Parts: sequence; C-alpha cells; structure tokens
Amino acid sequence: MTSESEAYVWIWLPGESSPVVAGRLSTLGPELVFNYGQSYLARNTAIAIYDRELPLEPGLHRPLTGLSMPSCIRDASPDAWGRRVLINRKLGKKGKDAELDELTYLLESGSDRVGALDFQRSPAAYVPRSGAQASLAELQLSAQRIDEGLPLRPDLDQALQHGSSLGGARPKVMLEDDDRKFIAKFSSASDLYNVVKAEFIAMRLAARAGLNVAPVELRRALGKDVLLIQRFDRSKVGDVWQRRAMVSALTLLELDEMMARYASYPALAEIVRHRFSQPKNTMRELFARIVFNVLCGNTDDHARNHAAFWDGQHLDLTPAYDICPQARTGNEASQAMLISEDNRMSQIAACLEAAPQFQLGVKDATEIVAHQVVTIRDQWSAVCDEAELSIVDRQVLWQRQFLNPFAFEQAPAELSALVS
Repeated sequence: MTSESEAYVWIWLPGESSPVVAGRLSTLGPELVFNYGQSYLARNTAIAIYDRELPLEPGLHRPLTGLSMPSCIRDASPDAWGRRVLINRKLGKKGKDAELDELTYLLESGSDRVGALDFQRSPAAYVPRSGAQASLAELQLSAQRIDEGLPLRPDLDQALQHGSSLGGARPKVMLEDDDRKFIAKFSSASDLYNVVKAEFIAMRLAARAGLNVAPVELRRALGKDVLLIQRFDRSKVGDVWQRRAMVSALTLLELDEMMARYASYPALAEIVRHRFSQPKNTMRELFARIVFNVLCGNTDDHARNHAAFWDGQHLDLTPAYDICPQARTGNEASQAMLISEDNRMSQIAACLEAAPQFQLGVKDATEIVAHQVVTIRDQWSAVCDEAELSIVDRQVLWQRQFLNPFAFEQAPAELSALVS
C-alpha cells in the first residue's frame, strides 16, 4: 500500500464556523514535521496549534525530543478503535495484524474529530469526510462487525466514518441530535459485565459528587445498551457548528504513548499551576478526579483521558470523560498515571499523601474524599435504578470496582467507616 507523504492541517480558529489552512505536515525521515503557511502567519487572528510544540513562527518545526510527530497533532489522530475501523476499510480480513502510516490515519479518518483540527490533501479546498446517515441500530451492527474483525457493506462502512477519528479502544461513533453532538459507545464482545452501564453510573455519580463531567445518556439499539456522551468541544451558533481546540495531558507533559508510563499527576499539577487560567480551582478539581477514579475503579486514567481547552493564550481543564470502571480479579490495583512521583497504587492513602502537590491541606483533601465516599454510598441505588442495572451486575461492581476495600487500606479509619 502506498504511504502518504504530506497532509495539510486545517484549523477552526476561536469563534469561527469554518476552517482555514494552518500549514503542512510532512515526512522527514522517521519524523513528521510541520510548517506554518505564510498566509496563516499573516492572519491577525492566527493562534499556535499549541505554542510549546508548534510556536507561531515560520520555519520547520520538528517534534520535541523523543517524539516522532507533534503530540498536539497526534491528539487529533485516531487511537485503537478508529484505527481498527480504517484498517478494516482498507484491508478487510487481511488487516487483522496490519498498521497504516500516521498520515494515512489522519487523512482517511472522519473530519468531525475531537478538537479544532482536520487534515486534507489540498491546501486550497476544504472537503469534509463525513459519514452517511444511519440509525443507531445500524451503527451498533457496524461496530459489532468491526469488533469481530468482519468486513462491512459499503453503506455501513460509510456510516461508521463518524467513528474513525476517535480515540480509545471501545467501539464508538459520532452522533448529532439537533443542537447537541454525542460520542456513542457500544458494548463489546469481550465485555465481562455491562461496561456501558458501568460507565454511565460512574459518570453520573461523579457529577453528583460535584465534579465537572460531560453529560451522559443511555439508549438501546438492537437490544443492547449504548452510552451517549455529550461533546463539549462543539457549540452550535445558528445553523453552524463551532469547534474548540484541545490538547491532551500527554501533550502537556510532552510525552507520547511509548512514554505514557512516566506521566504523573504531580507533573500535570505543576503545569496547571503555571499555565492554566484558574490554577487553584483546577488543581482541586484534578485532585478530586484522581480520588473518584480510585473510588470507582477507573484504572484507565491515562494521560490522553485528561485534556485542556486551548484558545491560543489560555488553558482550561475540559469536563471529565472516559470515567469507566475497569475489570479486576483481586483487590489490588494501580492507576495508569502516577499519583505521586513513585506511587500509582489505587489507594486513598496515596491521594492524601499527594495532596500538597495540589495545594491542598490534609483537612481539605480528607473532606473531598469523605464527600465522594458518602455520595457513592448514598446515591448508588438510585443511579443503578436509573440505569436499570441488574442485581447481578450491581453485585459485580459494588466493592469490587466501586469502593473496593483495597482503596481504603492505610487510609484514615474514619474514611473506610463511611462505606458501611
């Protein structure tokens, strides 16, 4: 298969409803390098795609040390699920263990991707790659066939275009409903329990605990549950959609997937302290999210599952997303990101030890934990009823994912006493 050699990066500037070309992404040996276009640099409204990686300056911009492409560009590229969709389209069954080059992933995936970027072969004409209209049931069927490694009919292949630019490993697509846009997540053949409802419950409990969380809904398609997560990077003005630029925590930390194990919450808090517009409130919110991940069993809190809005000058934490309890066989678990410089164990004691890194005293940090424990304890039944979660799945989740005893080991006794 022929590899792509260049792509033009288009961007929606703040407050605008149509994109402009920002520059060219091209191969240079094993790297992808970027040049801003002269016409873009001449705009008085131009912003850097992300100033720490691609400052608004002429000339060749190479990736930061250790990276093969700018991480702020990689944020707009599909991860595991979107790549499976594209490989299925390109190679069918032959693509089971195949990979495409990064420029192909950018140029072939859907245009309604997360954030404010898109990629084209032309620097002059913007032509969006949009999926065909399809029902939720048809999209569910398409995702199921991809999940099983089966090729799609051409019409279903086009319908699934909406999900080809998405990150994460689970089957998903983009949906539009009047003045809102959603990411729809489907169940997977490999699920050991109702993962869709578990994520809905975690997201709803997080919101009830006072975290800033993306709104969620549950739907049904082909007798299966579908989770709808409302997008916060889109807003409709009149009849047109505006986009908000975003960068992941992996980009903020100047890392890529191969370095993700080095990502730490204290390092992210340090960036918040110096670069975010509301550092004190943001650090408190970030600490509360760590605590909730520990309490609900979401150990998949990797650095691409945290993000910030970027407007060319300021960074602001986005609403929380992808709060999904993970399967565990025993009690012991660890977070994807380090809670302190040398500890990632999924325990409240680790959170409390790290609290000063978030400019929180022991009293404030303990109160945040206690409030969340009480919220989960008291709201559990109501939220499970809202999700119509079966008794069997409640037993699977309660005190295995949610409020697992391991989380309270070495923590103050008054916190574990709140569970009962």
